[in-house]
Amino acid sequence: MLDVSEKIKTLRTAKAIARIKVSPETIEKINKKEIEKGDIFEVSRAVAALSAKKTSEILPFCHNIPIEWVGCDVRIQDGFLDVEVTVKTIARTGCEMEALFAVSTCALNIYDMLKPYDKQIVIEEIKLVEKTGGKSEFKEKVKEDFKAGVLVVSDSVYAGKKQDKAGKEIIKILSENGIKNIEYKIVPDEIEMIRKEVLSWCENGFDLVITTGGTGLSPRDTTPEAIKPIIEKDISSIMEFARFYGAERTPYTMLSRGLSGIKGKTLILTLPGSTRGARETMMALFPYILHIYRIMGGGGH
Repeated sequence: MLDVSEKIKTLRTAKAIARIKVSPETIEKINKKEIEKGDIFEVSRAVAALSAKKTSEILPFCHNIPIEWVGCDVRIQDGFLDVEVTVKTIARTGCEMEALFAVSTCALNIYDMLKPYDKQIVIEEIKLVEKTGGKSEFKEKVKEDFKAGVLVVSDSVYAGKKQDKAGKEIIKILSENGIKNIEYKIVPDEIEMIRKEVLSWCENGFDLVITTGGTGLSPRDTTPEAIKPIIEKDISSIMEFARFYGAERTPYTMLSRGLSGIKGKTLILTLPGSTRGARETMMALFPYILHIYRIMGGGGH
């Protein structure tokens, strides 16, 4: 089983189909409702719903995800029974296996219901035809000259008493999201020095500035105080979303004072100083946050 704990929950859908070859006589019996075991159309809807919800109990590497909706459609076409199953979930991983498992079970159940009348039934095809949702659907292409600044705010790191890990983790995740032009600096927990570096990047046309450290409640934590006066458009919802993500992992997320907003054309994000806190925030926001540049440029969703 793969670890999906760092993913965010999104609406995901999957559609799978099966084709079942049956005889003309069998199709006639179906149309005349002469199948002793019942109506294959109605039974298939029940089988699809039950099977989708039971997938993780049979397939050991499938996650037990919440099934929000299952639709099943059976059509008679050119000597075939075409079965289509659609599954919806709001989860950290997709539901394609649930759709495939449900359509397969429907095909087997139809086979079972029709086999007393037809000894030549063939399940000819089972395949996934559509899948939506997840990180790949929200990826944005980053322009070639995109510039980002990562500012580590820490007295101990600035003094050389401690190695920076959070800033390096942020750079790593930015690189994974196609951002290559990254400037990296370290400052102590001093309001004026923090503000000076961030303003310098904004004035030099940086697209993104991320600070790490100084967002907590200790006497030296002053990053929000340094950044708040220079933000022209507050976007509190960004960090609230990150805190919501973090709250599922630790209750201490409530103690973070990170903020976010825009200065000119620069997006500013203030992240926690711990490596874990910085990584969790980055995983919550990227690549989704990159959509903001399309909106800022006058584009739509």
